[in-house]
Amino acid sequence: MGAGTITYKEINFSKAEIFIQNKKFEYYSSPILNQYNFKHAYFTKSSSEKFLQLLGNHFNENYINCVANQIHSDVIVLGSLSQEGSKTDADGLIGNKCNQNLWIYTADCMPIFFADKKKRNVAALHCGRKGLEKKIIKNLVKFFDNLGTSRDDLLVAIGPAISKEHYLVDQFTLKEFNRKAKNKKITVNFIKTEKDLCFSDSNHFKEQNLNQLDLKRSAYRQLLSEDIPNKNIDISNLCTYKFKNEFNSWRKSKTFSRQWNFICS
Repeated sequence: MGAGTITYKEINFSKAEIFIQNKKFEYYSSPILNQYNFKHAYFTKSSSEKFLQLLGNHFNENYINCVANQIHSDVIVLGSLSQEGSKTDADGLIGNKCNQNLWIYTADCMPIFFADKKKRNVAALHCGRKGLEKKIIKNLVKFFDNLGTSRDDLLVAIGPAISKEHYLVDQFTLKEFNRKAKNKKITVNFIKTEKDLCFSDSNHFKEQNLNQLDLKRSAYRQLLSEDIPNKNIDISNLCTYKFKNEFNSWRKSKTFSRQWNFICS
């Protein structure tokens, strides 16, 4: 492996379930965030906005729910500006008080959690193609810089999102994405499975002049460009498009339903 070359790998997140008022809620969690005892959950389609109070109370007593009105932007706000009854337009929330639940809703875009393992500050991002183009990850890292966070202490977990195999775009969209989302020269080797190789050999999307766009890998590159160590980054191998029984997917069904994801401050 040459200088500046990093191997990109998606991993299994832990799955668990809870029962509240006779209803089952399933969720996944990041190994690295679990290791440092950060309360968080990437819920499946079993969740919805009407259950946020119940879910928040289960994980974090005396909680305050913080939910932004997501607009595919690069805007990040303090959790206290998006508390219950006072939503604001933003795609990133950063905790600024104890017992805040920072909620992100997704249906193919990436729910990304950040956590300072020493200072215990946390943040949550809703990040898709537009977010990557607008460099919302860079904006959030600046917030942590202002809080005095060391890059070695910053943990990042990318939850279930659409895989490159199912996120197909036209040539113009891909070219514009590469232009806007580009970052420092970092080579990322992708560990392919036999299934990946078989799919890459097919011509069904090439005939339609469509191209794969890998959101998770692009986010990983941007994180590395911000000097976050690759050992501090977890990336879920779950695809919201493929696992239709577990997740809502806009690209698959044009649904307006979302799954909810949170991290506690």
